[in-house]
Amino acid sequence: MSIEKTDILISGGGIAGLIATIAFGREGLSVLCVDPAPPVTDEKTDGADLRTTAFLQPARDLLDEIGLWPRLDEDATPLQVMRIADLGGTSAIRDFDAADISDRPFAWNLPNWLTRREALALIDEMPNATFRSGVGTGEILTRQAEACVRLTDGTQVRARLLIGADGKASPVRKALGIGLNKTSYRQKALSFAVSHPKPHGNVSTEIHRSGGPFTLVPLPDRDGEPCSAIVWMETETEADRLLSLDEAAFEEEATARSNSYFGPLKLVSQPTGWPMTSQIARSFMGQRTALIAEAAHAVPPIGAQGLNMSLADIAMLRDLIRENPEQLGTEPMLARYDRARRVETRIRIAGIDMLNRISMAESAPLKAARSFGMRALHDIAPIRRGLMRLGLGS
Repeated sequence: MSIEKTDILISGGGIAGLIATIAFGREGLSVLCVDPAPPVTDEKTDGADLRTTAFLQPARDLLDEIGLWPRLDEDATPLQVMRIADLGGTSAIRDFDAADISDRPFAWNLPNWLTRREALALIDEMPNATFRSGVGTGEILTRQAEACVRLTDGTQVRARLLIGADGKASPVRKALGIGLNKTSYRQKALSFAVSHPKPHGNVSTEIHRSGGPFTLVPLPDRDGEPCSAIVWMETETEADRLLSLDEAAFEEEATARSNSYFGPLKLVSQPTGWPMTSQIARSFMGQRTALIAEAAHAVPPIGAQGLNMSLADIAMLRDLIRENPEQLGTEPMLARYDRARRVETRIRIAGIDMLNRISMAESAPLKAARSFGMRALHDIAPIRRGLMRLGLGS
């Protein structure tokens, strides 16, 4: 039987798992990251994740600190202004400009497949970090001194800390018997990229009517045409209808839903649909184990919170390790992580839940109230600045 020892074993090689591998490897720890699925790092390959992520300022700073950002900077599209257009009641359009609170953009938008590609390339250069694809976590046995994990290839790994970064249906979380609080919204998020004749000007535009927000997030030009990534939240029934349309009909519907802000929209990637839920684990820790990212929490794609919350998990664990490396994986360290991150996460999930339910409003009075509230929050400068700082996680 093959036995390996490592400081940290990470279950899950999504973007969060890969970034965690780099971050903890930069602290001089030995890190092994495993994932049963081979990574897809080319946008033209079947199974590529064509969604994008807007990395908010704290997330970008973390990526810079661990040496990943220089590999991404050239392809990142800065988001200077977030425009919210409520067209469901009395029309209200307001711009939230990062210049109100910072000399930097709110965020930088990047395709997920590209972030994954560059993270893997960096891990390959690190002597103390390893990514192993085609291998998952099997039997897990934890004790006071270490976590013992049998991988699906038969290898036994002994780690001072096991990290579950293995998604909403986390095998690590299930193996530890940690339950979930979960909400289903009976919505789907349609994700795709488009080109359009009018430039986006690095403005992220979120349009509200009913069913959920329709958000256009700037991307780099493609073949001389301005491009945007779109997240379109709709009821499950409507989303399924839209996904069944041919390309021309889908483009027509998307253009109408966008209020033709940037002119006719032309697909440059195939639309995909994702069921919308929010969930939070009842604990972010077990013996010698920490849960991060979607193993710990998942939210609808509103306000670019999802992956940014995951990177906040990683940053906190990294800071706790820096504070006392000898406590890696111990109960006192994990308890501090659990308390702090679950409180912060519960607050953000509650806020996202409220925003999503408001955006789904169908009745005229609720739509009018939504428009009025948005105008009031924007037009009172201290409240506007406070909300923007809160959205950035600061």
